[in-house]
Amino acid sequence: MKVGTDGVLIGAWTSVPNGNVLDVGCGSGLISLMLAQRNQKCKIDAIDIEEGAFNQTKINIENSPFKTQIVTYWSSFQNFQPDKKYELIISNPPFFVNSYQSEKSTKMIARHTDELPFEDFIFKTVELLQPNGILSIVLPTIQAELFINLSKKNELYLNRICSVQPNFEKAPKRVLMEFSLNQSTPQKEQLTIETNQRHHYTKEYRNLTKDFYLKF
Repeated sequence: MKVGTDGVLIGAWTSVPNGNVLDVGCGSGLISLMLAQRNQKCKIDAIDIEEGAFNQTKINIENSPFKTQIVTYWSSFQNFQPDKKYELIISNPPFFVNSYQSEKSTKMIARHTDELPFEDFIFKTVELLQPNGILSIVLPTIQAELFINLSKKNELYLNRICSVQPNFEKAPKRVLMEFSLNQSTPQKEQLTIETNQRHHYTKEYRNLTKDFYLKF
């Protein structure tokens, strides 16, 4: 699995408290590694239902300076039964809700939310979150309202949101969001990745991600 902009964005943007962190659908382990780099006082559980992703995460973590901070689990979120609750649950989930299922098996589970519907994700998050814990998630803009409304029905409230536009001429395509069990007025932010010239990154994006990109 390639390093994607969405994973880098949520890994760099989210609050990282001390204590227990759960990375749901860890993929290559990118987000877990970023969080471990940002806060050496957090302990991270990284889970993925797809065996290939689980194995890749395990290899990447073993070859990193942060292997004592991260534990990997081959498990679905629904069936995951930890002996703790979490200060942060974070996810860069699949985006294709009720989409056509590709016949190709490679990465198929990781690409489709059928294995982890929003309702299941939110229910399990509420179960595993500490009273003052945070859920941090990146989603396409078109799915944000649905996720916010479903979360509210389960008493999980939006506290912070960042709209991300590819460049100054395009509408936001992604949203970064933080939720908690405590209701508050959401803090609203905006981020633009590139100027109107391809591969010319904005100062804000560079500042956010400079600790993770060698080219910055």
